[in-house]
Amino acid sequence: MSRAPPLAWAALLALLGVFLVAPGRFAPLFQPFAPGDTPPIYAQTPLLTLAVNHLLLVAAATLTAAAIAVGLAVAATRPAGRDVLPFARSVARIGQTFPPVAVLALAVPIFGFGAVPTLIALVLYGLLPIFETALTGLDGLDPALMEAARGMGMTDRQRLLRVELPLALPMILSGIRLAAVIGLATATIGSTVAASTLGEVIISGLLTGNTAYVLQGGLVVSALALLIDAGFRHVERGAARRAGFRS
Repeated sequence: MSRAPPLAWAALLALLGVFLVAPGRFAPLFQPFAPGDTPPIYAQTPLLTLAVNHLLLVAAATLTAAAIAVGLAVAATRPAGRDVLPFARSVARIGQTFPPVAVLALAVPIFGFGAVPTLIALVLYGLLPIFETALTGLDGLDPALMEAARGMGMTDRQRLLRVELPLALPMILSGIRLAAVIGLATATIGSTVAASTLGEVIISGLLTGNTAYVLQGGLVVSALALLIDAGFRHVERGAARRAGFRS
């Protein structure tokens, strides 16, 4: 999938952009899936607005989860922090033990309706993949390289920032990619608590029996997931080359 020709990804991006900016042009394609005289294109909220809000929410959640998870992985791989590992792993697994819907149900009474409960659910759900890949990347470094860095007089902080994190970056990025792609799909449920996401289109389609709306929301989310996955894989390969690994 990620090895598709760049032209194919450019074409998908262009098609998605045209659809989001001018969805009315695609009305004939969706008309067979719209019941009766129902409009075939969702127009209550512009699709472009929903897509941007969806991406911003997922980006904020993924960045927050990455900061927490990488921080926990760094702490767990320090010589003085081995006792932190069970605690860090328990924290990272919280999101996997609670379904996103349950997190929303618990968060809404505290934070109210809107984007915040969805953000919390996405952060919790993204912790484990990022933590585990970061832990694997940092734990699997060649001890000889660490010893060489010490021999050069680097401090612990310098070794972490100049050697360990750059070498572990490809693995860390793979976890962030996974969290982002999962987050894109999971964020759709945020519309059940009034978050502005593409789930609004899907839910509207389900409530009105309009399959055209369900298709529009699902196809846009799928296209975004494919593009983001491909983009991250490209960045991962670049990071791997810089770290001296074969891509």
